[in-house]
Amino acid sequence: MAAVNVLIVRAPGTNCELETAFAWQLVGARTRIVHIQALLENPEMLNEVQVLNVAGGFCYGDDISAGRIMATELMLGLSDALKSFVDAGRLVLGICNGFQVLVKTGLLPDGNSTATGVTLAFNASGRYEDRWVHIKACSNRCRFAPADEILYVPVAHAEGRIVMDDPSALDALRRGGHIAFQYVDERGQSGDFPINPNGSMGAIAGLTDRTGQVLGLMPHPERHVHFTHHPCWTRLSRDRTPDGLKLFRAAMAGLR
Repeated sequence: MAAVNVLIVRAPGTNCELETAFAWQLVGARTRIVHIQALLENPEMLNEVQVLNVAGGFCYGDDISAGRIMATELMLGLSDALKSFVDAGRLVLGICNGFQVLVKTGLLPDGNSTATGVTLAFNASGRYEDRWVHIKACSNRCRFAPADEILYVPVAHAEGRIVMDDPSALDALRRGGHIAFQYVDERGQSGDFPINPNGSMGAIAGLTDRTGQVLGLMPHPERHVHFTHHPCWTRLSRDRTPDGLKLFRAAMAGLR
């Protein structure tokens, strides 16, 4: 069986690359962490991997807006390479800050974010939200989404609220199958804060592109890949599959 190679890209301020690499390694992937400048200088790195993962954190200190500087670097230096990467059937994952980057590059939701006016804004609560939430997989097309699963994963962000300049764009995202995950309660029902921790339109927690190969989500699946990560782990069976790990396994299943 051919190995799956994952390139995890970081920038100044990224702080989740090690956890992300660990999550991929748990499902059998080989990982390499590189600085964004190294990738810009050598885009051929993308030819050696099946997955590109933009890790979470606060790249460039979230100056200007969260993810904007790194997104600009990718657009100016790697736009053609990224398009070819997706056209070749490979996967792209952006977690939290990485999701912000993918939206602001235009890779999400449809290859041209300005067409739908989708972006990520400050949380409706006006503060940084650090809590555990439930998210429901909504897309049969997304290669990362475990079918019909409700996952319990943490969020930790200040700018995670999906907003659109045209309210009708939400219907377009639904019709196009771009909504990969939504915030729900433990029964799978939608609701207001804190079920929807940031006030995202449509309770959107994650978006996918038209191919299902690109996923961005605000929650951190890499922070729930071991049974001890669950906040109530002492009361649960250690034989259960950690919910965050299910996302990485779903991606691997489609690559092998």
